[in-house]
Amino acid sequence: MASDKGNVPDLLFHTVLTVIDYHADTSGSTQEVFILGTHTTIESAKAFSQTALSHLGYAPDDFDSYASRADTPAAEWTHGDGVAVYAKAPAGQEFIVSLDTTPNNEGLPEGENNELQLPKGFDHLHYVLQTKTDYNQDKSGAFQTTEIEGCYVKRADAESAAKKALADMDRQGFSQYDERDTEDEKGQWPFGEDVLVHAVAETGENYSVAVRTVPGAHKRYSKKHKH
Repeated sequence: MASDKGNVPDLLFHTVLTVIDYHADTSGSTQEVFILGTHTTIESAKAFSQTALSHLGYAPDDFDSYASRADTPAAEWTHGDGVAVYAKAPAGQEFIVSLDTTPNNEGLPEGENNELQLPKGFDHLHYVLQTKTDYNQDKSGAFQTTEIEGCYVKRADAESAAKKALADMDRQGFSQYDERDTEDEKGQWPFGEDVLVHAVAETGENYSVAVRTVPGAHKRYSKKHKH
């Protein structure tokens, strides 16, 4: 889907939202990851990350605690190297805004304001996110890492990529492997509405592969939505 107009960047810089819901589960194992924006330069991604929560309708004083990497001396920052903003809501949820980098797997060209130029008729990307829960590190399931496997203009392409995300791993090495084939399984699929693949390794690690969007993040975590 590359265009002959504009620069086609090799890398994309994503603003990532991780929400850890200590209100629902004090262990910290209830976590969700969404993308809030994608830019073609690290500078524009960093700038956007500082205001990302405002795009969800939040102000700093909506939180019991709020810290921005840009406004905090490096020696005093305690929330991790990749974290741009940390906020804790009164109900106990932690909102963590961070940055991640991936290849421009669809060869999308740069548009205005260091954002991507999408083909006509499309207004958002679909992101494939793979999450690993390592129960060997923490039996509660709170030790989770999420990687962006790619971003796609068409949902069908994202779903196809999601179902291939664990292909490099030996499928015989999984003690359980579940793949969501149709959307008519609502109410019967126990692994989350965005999750298309769930697997459990013989060594105990759990994997889930989801397809998510920026509009989905707004629907799930905007201030207007009651968590």
